[in-house]
Amino acid sequence: MHRKPLAEIVRGARGHKLVPSLGAFSITALGIGCIIGAGIFVLTGTAAAQFAGPGVMLSFVLAGIACSFVGLCYAELAALIPVSGSTYTYTYVTLGELVAWIIGWDLILEYAMGAATVSVGWSGYVVSLLKNFGIAFPPAFAAAPGTVADKLADGTVVHGIVNLPAAFIVAVLTYLLVIGTSESARLNNVMVAVKLAVVLAFILIGAAYVSPANWHPLIPENTGEFGQFGWSGILRGAAVVFFAFIGFDAVSTAAQEARNPQRDMPIGILGSLAICTLLYIAVAAVLTGIVPYQDLNVADPIARAVDVIGLTWFSVLIKVGAIAGLTTVILVLLYAQSRIFFTIAHDGLLPPIFTEIHPVRRTPWKSQIVIGTVVAIIAALTPIGILGEMVSIGTLFAFVLVCGAVLYLRRSDATAARPFRAPGVPVVPILGILFCLLLMAGLPLDTWLRLIVWLAIGLAVYFLYGHKHSVLMRRRSAAVGQEPSDAAGPVG
Repeated sequence: MHRKPLAEIVRGARGHKLVPSLGAFSITALGIGCIIGAGIFVLTGTAAAQFAGPGVMLSFVLAGIACSFVGLCYAELAALIPVSGSTYTYTYVTLGELVAWIIGWDLILEYAMGAATVSVGWSGYVVSLLKNFGIAFPPAFAAAPGTVADKLADGTVVHGIVNLPAAFIVAVLTYLLVIGTSESARLNNVMVAVKLAVVLAFILIGAAYVSPANWHPLIPENTGEFGQFGWSGILRGAAVVFFAFIGFDAVSTAAQEARNPQRDMPIGILGSLAICTLLYIAVAAVLTGIVPYQDLNVADPIARAVDVIGLTWFSVLIKVGAIAGLTTVILVLLYAQSRIFFTIAHDGLLPPIFTEIHPVRRTPWKSQIVIGTVVAIIAALTPIGILGEMVSIGTLFAFVLVCGAVLYLRRSDATAARPFRAPGVPVVPILGILFCLLLMAGLPLDTWLRLIVWLAIGLAVYFLYGHKHSVLMRRRSAAVGQEPSDAAGPVG
């Protein structure tokens, strides 16, 4: 349970202080760009068809409320500990190495499953776009094994064999990251503009084709099984569409660059969450109003809706925009995954191969290839529903620890200077924890079992490798002249 000293981290951050140049508007815009991404293009239809029906609109409301409490906690930690490593670093400083390892292992799951989920959605939109140009990609090779890939006119059902487009895009982007290609700020801004334009165009044009009859009943009657429609379906739908809000935590990293963090961070985080929640509700309303929710269990729900509308030019525009936005998200998730590996390996908790930099390209190429290979295999063979649930439960678990870290630090380091203080502590962090646990409770049992198995594997890796090779433990052992296994007591 040794932890990195907070004072040392803060001193290092002050030595590299960023220029406070961002106002509330800029931070809000940053938040919108981070949040609008894969979830809205991919999982909205799945949540409506399988769990919530048209009530998926209420699922977005519930998920947005949970994010608002967690966002305030992220803002405080980002201002207090403005260093790399995301939640992993926050937890290392606050709760110690073992918990940091658990959350780091959880982030590995989140980024890997997230990239795989988005690549499956990318596959769905690409196949749909090809149809607009008269190219029929074999459906069996664009779906996970055993899943329904297509239903033919004669009633024949085609089952998936492997999702080749999903694996292909992961392989291509992995290659680009290995050779050193990365997003520029200009490209990122263009992608944000494209994603926003696609969402707004779908809402404004699609609203004219809505059939209100598709909204009735708003909350379909429960089938007798928890999570299958009814109010429990709204809860499970919220846990699934929570994926759509992943990325808002990146807003908190701007705390050190805010001109007035005490005012600008709450406005930026809560403002971007509110705007995106309204956009998501509007998209869900239009989507379920155009297409009966029973027909939305596809990887490209918005593409399905614009096909129903029948405007070919609009369909192509939406699909091209979605593909561009999803490509960027996959790239960022693969990039972030390798950097999390890099940070953890530098602390000695993973093998040094993950810190090796290519002598010419200056990228963690071996790490990136390993990650890309694993993600490509997962994307090719796993149904999108399972992937989305795994991302959501991993992220919710991380958010619980973030809220807990705020509570812990308020007691252990009460006198530390905080550029931004989350209001209403301890109520806000506790509400964040409770809402995240509520959404986690809405996920099916097999998703929990997968998380438990993943964490058990992580603990085995830590005790068999990480604990023995921990840089922090070796440093402290050397200071007191004892082996790492003999070191005792938390250090703050």
